[in-house]
Amino acid sequence: MLLRTADPFRDFDRLTSQLLGGTTNRPAVMPLDAWRQGDRFVLEFDLPGVNPENIELDVERNVLTVKAERVARNGDWQHLAAERTHGQFTRQLVLGDNLDLEAIEASYDNGVLRLVVPVAEKAKPRKIQINSAPTEQPEAIEA
Repeated sequence: MLLRTADPFRDFDRLTSQLLGGTTNRPAVMPLDAWRQGDRFVLEFDLPGVNPENIELDVERNVLTVKAERVARNGDWQHLAAERTHGQFTRQLVLGDNLDLEAIEASYDNGVLRLVVPVAEKAKPRKIQINSAPTEQPEAIEA
């Protein structure tokens, strides 16, 4: 299944950002939804404004790494608000042994990166047939 890696600095970064009235230099977190749908797990990452060419997915052992980069707009204008994080950010998830990491499907639509990870065949429930051997009947005893 899915194990989340904790970011011990997330709360500290949020507090620092609020106190200083700006953003910190730490990478942005990609909001994530995850659920099981039958024999597959679905992961959706919010990545609005990210060009699909700037998204990289890697799986090494059981660790899924999602890297994305949102490029800042450059031009001859004055920013009135700049609340969206720009630059490169990364998210890692530890996936369970019962998932088929060779068959991950990825799609990107309307700013949402969607990964579908099927459950491995070895982890799916299966019925086991019980074979019975013919038993010998005891001989009748005559009195």
